[in-house]
Amino acid sequence: MRVSTDALRLAVPVASLLLLLAGVFYLQPRAMSYNGLNLLFNLAVPIALATIAQMLIMAVNDLDLSMGSFVSFVACVAATYLHDTPLLGALILMAAIAAYAVIGVIIHLRDLPSIVVTLGMSFVWAGLAVLILPAPGGTAPTWARAIMISKPPLMPMAIVASALLAVFAHLLIMRSSLGVLIRGVGGNQRSVRRAGWSIVAARAGAYALAASFAVCAGICLVGLTTSADANIALRYTLLSIAGVILGGGEFTGGRISPIGAVIGALTLTLAGSFLSFLRISPDWQIGAQGAILIIVLALRLLLNRLERKGGAL
Repeated sequence: MRVSTDALRLAVPVASLLLLLAGVFYLQPRAMSYNGLNLLFNLAVPIALATIAQMLIMAVNDLDLSMGSFVSFVACVAATYLHDTPLLGALILMAAIAAYAVIGVIIHLRDLPSIVVTLGMSFVWAGLAVLILPAPGGTAPTWARAIMISKPPLMPMAIVASALLAVFAHLLIMRSSLGVLIRGVGGNQRSVRRAGWSIVAARAGAYALAASFAVCAGICLVGLTTSADANIALRYTLLSIAGVILGGGEFTGGRISPIGAVIGALTLTLAGSFLSFLRISPDWQIGAQGAILIIVLALRLLLNRLERKGGAL
């Protein structure tokens, strides 16, 4: 039954990605090439990293509304301090990760709504980003730029990196003891406490790990864009949440799917290109992406009901 459940969680995101990819190839056959795939999935890696970060927060039954602002803050740090004074830039990013862990601890100890706290923190991260980089500019670190524009054989860098990320996240979150502990906090907190594990430490670990993935997202984004802006990744908040849900994750119960989350991020990345090929106005594309998400979620709900009926029988 466990294998069947995992297969069902991946069925919808995989089918959605394949259908969108088939639609793009039908509308634009020239996209069926190395360069074409590279352009289609160019921004997939930072979105996938932000989605994994959001998934870790959702694994402990919380929600992070500051994800986009935090990634923008990291991008500004990467394009300034990390490029000019790497040691100082690295210290700032490590301090940001530590701050994320403290936020997770405060939310747990004070029993605060994560939505409210992270919404407030979004303004803090946005303000810091503006202080660091008041106007668009900066320069991407040479090594980050080199990694993001590299051209592996057979498949573009974005697809290769996304596949490696999916495997790494799956092993880390689904196979390691830390991942089991994090999911246990979201699934059954009392059992985790009775087993002798610290809930505070687990939540701090989840938030710190999420911040680490978000830091990687900001650096990768700067590596692609070569510069930064205080508002460069604001839309990542909603994209990351949608990617987790699209990939088979749920808001409660510690039910997540790292591989599905990466596939969900790829699907959302591809959806923008698909809508552009359909010549849909950018003003309507956000609504169209929302409609696609609603359709996919409806299919997931149907599969979940079929799964419950099968289990009852």
